[in-house]
Amino acid sequence: MGWLATGVFAWVLGWWINSRLARQSRTRLTGLLVPVIFGLTVIVIWESLVRGLGISPVLLPPPTAIATTFARSTHVLWQDFVQTAIKGALTGYVLGCGAAFVIAIAIDRFPFLKRGLLPVGNFVAALPIIGMAPILVMWFGFDWQSKAAVVVVMVFFPMLVNTVQGLQEAGAMQRDLMRTYAAGYWQTLLKLRLPAAMPFVFNGLKIATTLALIGAIVAEFFGSPIRGMGFRISTSVGQLALDLVWAEIVVAAIAGSGFYGAVALLEKAVTFWHPSQRGRA
Repeated sequence: MGWLATGVFAWVLGWWINSRLARQSRTRLTGLLVPVIFGLTVIVIWESLVRGLGISPVLLPPPTAIATTFARSTHVLWQDFVQTAIKGALTGYVLGCGAAFVIAIAIDRFPFLKRGLLPVGNFVAALPIIGMAPILVMWFGFDWQSKAAVVVVMVFFPMLVNTVQGLQEAGAMQRDLMRTYAAGYWQTLLKLRLPAAMPFVFNGLKIATTLALIGAIVAEFFGSPIRGMGFRISTSVGQLALDLVWAEIVVAAIAGSGFYGAVALLEKAVTFWHPSQRGRA
């Protein structure tokens, strides 16, 4: 009962602290403390329930066991991170988003492409990843290149649609004004339409950050060298080493959150003029 009482106490204490913080004026400190306290509360409750109810570590290891495995396996986790997140996810993210951006410009410049490319892109986006991944692994091999190819397929269409939509954001009066200044297509694109499209472009980039890591990890389930997050999760589940599986999940969560946060910071620096950025603390 001691562990269960600890869990109840942690829940009540976390609720009380966060309710008091919520009544205060919003600052950077309170904005950071609320999720940190909530996360710590969840961890304490998790630990208390697992130990108090005697749940088998095979089903759900306690956070302390996951932390111990994490500290003991940092070299393995780092190799997996480099293989999956850097080589596979980041490379595919850059290639997929870059290609989508260029093709969106081409679609905007030549409108007939919109009727041909967007339906094809929609069709590709609807393909299940578990069906495409083994095919791309057979085409590009078992190393990181095939994982990057899977990521390209996953991020291409969301980035394309958002960029095409963003390029239509500039109003007709603004475009007419550029024409009165004798501005050509490329001048109008660079000085008016691309800046106006940046919120949409960054929306596509942020969506792609989560898809990239998921795609690279899933692709490793269908073939990879003896390293990588997906490979480690697959083999560890077979060995009933759930603590290592959760350690890999923690690495993936940290990498995904950091990737998303970096893109969000870049968005804030580039689109500081946009109303959506002005109201943020």
